[in-house]
Amino acid sequence: MAPLPRLLLAVALLHAAAASAATDDGEGGRRRARYDRVFSFGDSLTDTGNALHLSSTGAGPASRPPYGETFFRRPTGRASDGRLVVDFIVEALGVPHPTPYLAGKAAADFRRGANFAVGGATALDLHFFESRGLTPFVPVSLDNQTSWFKNVLHLLGSVEEQRKITSTSLFLVGEIGVNDYFVSALGRNRTVGEVKTFVPRVVAAVGSVITDVIAAGARTVVVPGMIPLGCEPQLLAHYKGGAGTGEYDPESGCLTRLNDLAELHNRELRRMLSGLRRAHPGTAVVYADLYRAVTDLVVSPAKYGFRSRPLAACCGGGGGAYNFNDAAFCGAAGTAACADPSEYVSWDGVHFTEAANRRIACAVLEGSHSHGAADEPALSNSWATTEAWRRRIGCV
Repeated sequence: MAPLPRLLLAVALLHAAAASAATDDGEGGRRRARYDRVFSFGDSLTDTGNALHLSSTGAGPASRPPYGETFFRRPTGRASDGRLVVDFIVEALGVPHPTPYLAGKAAADFRRGANFAVGGATALDLHFFESRGLTPFVPVSLDNQTSWFKNVLHLLGSVEEQRKITSTSLFLVGEIGVNDYFVSALGRNRTVGEVKTFVPRVVAAVGSVITDVIAAGARTVVVPGMIPLGCEPQLLAHYKGGAGTGEYDPESGCLTRLNDLAELHNRELRRMLSGLRRAHPGTAVVYADLYRAVTDLVVSPAKYGFRSRPLAACCGGGGGAYNFNDAAFCGAAGTAACADPSEYVSWDGVHFTEAANRRIACAVLEGSHSHGAADEPALSNSWATTEAWRRRIGCV
């Protein structure tokens, strides 16, 4: 297993600076571009409050204790005991926390950025699932989130003003796709092989959003890849002892067939991003390898301060190897959180603890890539420019 990756966000900022807004540092060098806000799209791994405003999810688990107990001391709609990866990235860059779209009303609410992610959201639209006899967790897809983004743009003023804002913003598109595969795999017990046929459609939906934000003036777009699905306690518990799920990886204990699905998604995603880079050379389009960031936490938990079983949920009522049971999900009667969530990678069997989110964010900010394609940004000699960001969130 490869060591925890130093991914490409910092390199993306430097690449974008060269393409657009970089300025001289007074000593013949160039310093990073200044990003004033973040716009983000995705699902529950990125949602900072939108699901609270939907009738179908407003009373969901993330609206109740013990969610939010570690940092906010109250539930905020975040699917964790505390902060998410997007929160740490925002804090590291020293920009405001973006307003959840469904919590905002006027232009002033979105001049500091906007978060369009919704817990349970899918990349593919409602029609795709209904035509296959499937029901998504929420009626929100990337199409909806793109429409919300366009609504925000209109609020922000003229096209010229919009482009001033987007060109000085960092865009995060994803992670998304987990729910597409969850709904497809768990909704009708389809085989993993059948679900793999959905991958091109999911990746194309992500690509459509990236194309839209670039058209709106985005100069830096970071695209997190798929997490290792075979390491999710929920899926491990669901498929435990089931036929056709494949073998368990001896190093991680994760289901190899589900991880193969995630890796296929990531290969297709990176191929699509390569094409977008060629089509838009003035924009930094960066792949962030969440798969390796998470699997390294699972394989070497003690190295990163995790003392408990990395495939067991901190909060839940399932007991056993994974401490997960759909009928006793975190926050329900009869469930409880562990004494110290910082010792766990998984918070509720589906989402990560704040401690794990911090480590994933640190990987995103560390800026190198050990196995990138030829056209992906390579580590430059500007490594020191990210030191302050990493220190702000406790990476070093």
